[in-house]
Amino acid sequence: MRELKGERLAAELTRLKAMRAYEDQASELLYIAGIDEAGRGPLAGPVVAACCILPKDAVILYLNDSKKVSAIRREALLPEIEEKALAFGYGVVSEKRIDEINILNATYEAMHLAIAMTEKKLGKSPELLLNDAVTIPGVSIPQIPIIKGDAKSVSIAAASIIAKVTRDHMMVELDKLYPEYGFAKHKGYGTAQHIAALRTYGPCPIHRMSFITKFIDKSKRDSWKYKDRLYEEFGAE
Repeated sequence: MRELKGERLAAELTRLKAMRAYEDQASELLYIAGIDEAGRGPLAGPVVAACCILPKDAVILYLNDSKKVSAIRREALLPEIEEKALAFGYGVVSEKRIDEINILNATYEAMHLAIAMTEKKLGKSPELLLNDAVTIPGVSIPQIPIIKGDAKSVSIAAASIIAKVTRDHMMVELDKLYPEYGFAKHKGYGTAQHIAALRTYGPCPIHRMSFITKFIDKSKRDSWKYKDRLYEEFGAE
């Protein structure tokens, strides 16, 4: 990765300082957690949420909304985030659960799991949650929903990287089970390649049936035997 120097480094540090505005407004708090998710829109695979608490002096160059960061850079950022974070966690909710309770409620469920994992690692609850756009029901911790927060808060940006990379890794592994669909490439999103495969092969066990009704024949919905070994490894609900 290209090393930043001089004016480029100064500009990057200025950008990151601006992304600490919400954290700086609560400067008296030590444990401010960012919350974000990945995978609300795909036709297949789980939704993954992440929670991340960064120390106040953490500097992670290139940290940004995961959608604005290349896949190569996201992979490089993840270990740095995990190393520098005071605590982090993620939650995985499978496509079966998404079909049962809808994607919004499944996202909230994943966020609860991510917070719980973070609390376990930290040994206490975060003092404040900075959430990307949503207010999570059933959480007693104070929350601030921030529209497009993954581009405005370093804490949320860090969570967005964790959630995105974790989910991408899962989809690459799931591609080995169901190679016909190209999950390693499109990660379950509704690309032309994915939709064509759906129409050719019907759905596989990780498809969200509530998302794909317009693409498939009902007779094909039970054509695969469900395999949950990978989800058990990741602790999916």
